[in-house]
Amino acid sequence: MREDLSFLARDNFPTLLTTLQEAGYHTVGPQLRDGAIVFDTLNSVDQLPKGIHDQQAPGSYRLEKSDSPRLFAWANGPQAIKPYLFTPREVLWRSQRSKTGELNFSTVEPEVKPTAIIGVRPCDIAALYLQDKHFLQQEKVDPYYKKRREQLLLIAVNCTHPTNTCFCASTGDGPQAHYGFDIVLTELDDGFLLEAHNQRGGALLEKLPVQPATEAQQQHAEHALTHAAEQQTRQLPGQNLNDALFKNLQHPQWQKIADRCLGCGNCTAVCPTCFCHSEGELAALDGQSSEHHREWDSCFSPGHSYIHGITIRPDTRTKYRQWMTHKLGGWHAQYGRSGCVGCGRCISWCPVGIDLTAEAAIICGEGDKDE
Repeated sequence: MREDLSFLARDNFPTLLTTLQEAGYHTVGPQLRDGAIVFDTLNSVDQLPKGIHDQQAPGSYRLEKSDSPRLFAWANGPQAIKPYLFTPREVLWRSQRSKTGELNFSTVEPEVKPTAIIGVRPCDIAALYLQDKHFLQQEKVDPYYKKRREQLLLIAVNCTHPTNTCFCASTGDGPQAHYGFDIVLTELDDGFLLEAHNQRGGALLEKLPVQPATEAQQQHAEHALTHAAEQQTRQLPGQNLNDALFKNLQHPQWQKIADRCLGCGNCTAVCPTCFCHSEGELAALDGQSSEHHREWDSCFSPGHSYIHGITIRPDTRTKYRQWMTHKLGGWHAQYGRSGCVGCGRCISWCPVGIDLTAEAAIICGEGDKDE
């Protein structure tokens, strides 16, 4: 029995939100919008998706309502927390023409306030680790991402209700969070087990009306997490597919995927680790000023591989191949691990239901599906 776990009764859960708000945090949490669970400003626990369950399958996402008192009995929605650090669109700098015709450039600093996100899933914690690798731990640090990251407090929630498309257990990124959070919750029917991961989380925990977790509560939580891992039927054919994928660049399955793929980029839009972006200028109509912005892009977009009059990846086959080989293979050399955290979003939100795990198994020689 662990002595560092605390229990917060369900009736006392609102004190977590009020404690964060009193500490000056802008609070964010999951809530229902347009038939999906997304993160947004959280002013009251009544906004959380109480009694909501998700049903996901290749190309399918549905929500169901029940009488359950649970707030986190769902796997994930389409959004993740990436937009709160790597924003979908932002201005990086502005230029202004002076009266004498000279151009003056000024950097646009993002307006950032301390933000606490409640309900972050283990797979999205793992995705944040990869985003940190890319934006913070390279030779050039991204100051926009860095400023937001420094103001972020994370309340993770262990996943006890995986859905059909989840495979985080096979990637090693869930259903239990082990790093990267301030506090992690495991939801039970009557309340929550809480564990602080750092000093900031411990200080927050001391302000809550908690009591030591009993042995029965801990066993219940452990059983729920074990069951969540056992429920997952999908998996990739390995955690490092670099050699297997690059040995099969001419595999006929690439074309079979392309015959179904719409090239819409949904998989990259919902992926919590994708970081491709484009940059452009937006000039004022009077010609006296301009803004330089960056916004999310996708390796499926027509201009992504355009270089000096040549499109390197001109068709859907080569675009999808680039996405999978980079995500599951090339990232090992760049970031020390796969770019996939097993969240399954790319499967659920693909309009034609392409299953990344099944396609990777075929290309790597471990599957027999012929589609």
